[in-house]
Amino acid sequence: MIDDFPRPDAVIFDIGNVLIRWQPEEHYDRWIGQDRRRAMFAAVDLHFMNELVDRGGDFHDVIYATADKHPEFKKEIRWWHDRWRQLAAPAIDLSVATLRALKHRGVPVFALSNFGIGSFALSEADNDFLREFDRRYISGHMGVTKPTAEIYQRVEEDCKINPKRLLFTDDRADNIDAAAARGWQTHLFQDPSIWADRLIRAGLIEESDL
Repeated sequence: MIDDFPRPDAVIFDIGNVLIRWQPEEHYDRWIGQDRRRAMFAAVDLHFMNELVDRGGDFHDVIYATADKHPEFKKEIRWWHDRWRQLAAPAIDLSVATLRALKHRGVPVFALSNFGIGSFALSEADNDFLREFDRRYISGHMGVTKPTAEIYQRVEEDCKINPKRLLFTDDRADNIDAAAARGWQTHLFQDPSIWADRLIRAGLIEESDL
């Protein structure tokens, strides 16, 4: 146990910046240079565009419609779709190792991620570990995104595990806060080695597993 919390019955992973690096600005800096990237991100709310996809909007249509509204950046905006496999990468190896260590020890592992239907299918094709979860809660399929309370409630109703025995890691504080408000155990993800240590201290895996 950690800080008087009970031993978790399941571990829930976010995906972006936990299992797969998600820093689109860095990729665009390489592709078009920092100045043009800054101008594009200032002119176009690309993260809101991605949020629409994460809510269930068509991956291609949402991005291409946004590109059509901004002809000065049309080609570059389309890359959000056309170069997705480069944009949502690489995998964070130590985090993947923790997922597999938990599986090996028989600990149920779930995914809870803001991810579009089409974009997730592409990422899943490139990252076999995304098929290894016991349960997957993907916002595009659910029609609701974190940190809305509904998505956490639906996880609880589906897995039927006491919220106090769910351990959830996410890189965004607002998503963590929403889970904690429901009684979940939480870990703000900042570094995969710190996350691995948290799992070790919780008695779920051992250092030799990694």
